Amino acid sequence: MNTHQISRRTLLKSVTGATIGLPLLEEMLARPVHAAPAKSVPVRAFNLFFGLGIPAPLQTEGFDGVLEPLKPLRQKLLIMRNVNQLRCDKQGINAHYDGAAGAFTAEPPEGEARSGGPSIDQVIRQAHYPKGLPTGMVPTLIAGTFFRRSRICRYVHSYGMDGTVAGTMQERPRHLFDRVFGMVALASSGGDARTQRLRRSVLDSVVEDYQFYTGANSPLGAESKSRIAKHLERVREFELRAFAMKDSKRNGPALPPRSRIPHDGPADPGGQGIDITFDELTTEWRLLVDLYALAIQLDRVRFGALTFLAAGERIRLTGDYEYEGRKVWQFDDSGQQKASGDQGCSHEWWHKFNEKKKNEALRAHAHMKMRELAYFLQKLDGPESKDANGKTILENSLITISTESGDGRHNDVKRELSGVFHAIAGAGGRFKTDQIMDVQAEGLDVYNTMLTAMDAKRRLGPEKEPLNAVDKIRA
Repeated sequence: MNTHQISRRTLLKSVTGATIGLPLLEEMLARPVHAAPAKSVPVRAFNLFFGLGIPAPLQTEGFDGVLEPLKPLRQKLLIMRNVNQLRCDKQGINAHYDGAAGAFTAEPPEGEARSGGPSIDQVIRQAHYPKGLPTGMVPTLIAGTFFRRSRICRYVHSYGMDGTVAGTMQERPRHLFDRVFGMVALASSGGDARTQRLRRSVLDSVVEDYQFYTGANSPLGAESKSRIAKHLERVREFELRAFAMKDSKRNGPALPPRSRIPHDGPADPGGQGIDITFDELTTEWRLLVDLYALAIQLDRVRFGALTFLAAGERIRLTGDYEYEGRKVWQFDDSGQQKASGDQGCSHEWWHKFNEKKKNEALRAHAHMKMRELAYFLQKLDGPESKDANGKTILENSLITISTESGDGRHNDVKRELSGVFHAIAGAGGRFKTDQIMDVQAEGLDVYNTMLTAMDAKRRLGPEKEPLNAVDKIRA
């Protein structure tokens, strides 16, 4: 059977406006995958943030310490040590806040709800898509699992060109699903919109398109037809998980139960922190991550930010933590610190950091955070994440990982904002990977070097600030 080339931007669209991207099919390529031109790969940039940071002395241990979970991905990452965010101390509101606001912007905040400038992802977005992204895409996707809520810069890490937040934070999996795939509106009489939404799946809106692409008149070959079917089954699987359907035979998501973790006000009661189990924390985070990765794989999203725990995070974590079949630690923050409220939170391990001691609890928390970040990165490095050039989304994208602090002790703010952990993916071969590098540079210079490599003319920081290019990070 003869097949015809179709556009990579082909989407399944229904009259309801719900949009579900197609997987990469051989009919979308002008030539075989191994010979596909580099320009067929879209430009993407994402900021990946984790709270409280990794004290600089622990970073020197490389993959033998808390960075161990990143080791399987070492060939795809450049780990950068000795990156300083000292510019962020200009206003000195709070080291947690200043450091978090400076992550991906290298600028101190302007008030409590505004960054001092745009973030890396949005500068790149503006440079490559000045007239906007292709129709139907989510312009910027911001999501995360976090609890400390005072000041937006603690948990939002994507800012527009004017320093305002680039999108609405999605912290519930079902909200993230709706943000990516849209709401299904029914033109039926009776019943409110919410009830109508719950009656059917978002996939119902693409039935006719599905029948066409898998039918006798389809321009697709047998293998691609099979991929279409599996693709929609996968979207359905995530929809079921996001909405926690009790009866999989229903035509659409049932009313979801309450989230397993607190959100909104209950997530930060009086700033005193919350009690949460390790399973509760990671279960919802991983569903959120699965949905976020799916959105990237389906080319619904190319820019945004993902947060795992906020700056200055206050949780009292309990539960056994295992990695690669071995028990790493038994979390019991409040019990081990013999304190309640904010004094019993994991946050305190960072304030108590002492390079002459073992810092076992802090190490366990930092190791766990690297495991959860690696979970997301691995999603973008598997067979479902192959781009047209044969490389994975992780290899082709600029994914910047950073945090708020290089120490944690508040008695020296400059020290806190020195040696802040950074890592980046190769961005299609633009940056060196498979290295742990002591860059000895300010974050502003590192970020501007990254922007130059990504063909962005806009720079971060003051216009008259000299550019001290950190060329050794470039491939």
